[in-house]
Amino acid sequence: QEQLVESGGGLAQPGGSLRLSCTASGFTGGISVLTMSWYRQAPGLKRELVATHTKFGHAVNYPRSVQGRFTISRDNANNTVYLQMNNLKPEDTAVYFCNAIKDASTYWGQGIQVTVSL
Repeated sequence: QEQLVESGGGLAQPGGSLRLSCTASGFTGGISVLTMSWYRQAPGLKRELVATHTKFGHAVNYPRSVQGRFTISRDNANNTVYLQMNNLKPEDTAVYFCNAIKDASTYWGQGIQVTVSL
């Protein structure tokens, strides 16, 4: 059974850093055949695409608000995708979700809380 498990969230101070990890299991071929993304959802807002790392090795950040601060990367050998978040701001507070796309199927992790506050 395909599964995505996020880790690394928690509380950070403004200007601090966190690294989120998403480990995939149960996927034939591992994450090398998956397009992996991170989304986030703040209270009362829609889920927002943050960054994508395609199976071809292209990394893209979507909101202008995270460009230059967030970096998505992957380790195919360990079936893990990362989101390095630097210079965190209170507006980055949200539940962050790992997402995988394989062919016509979409998979989600359970989400992990990131809170940026003094």
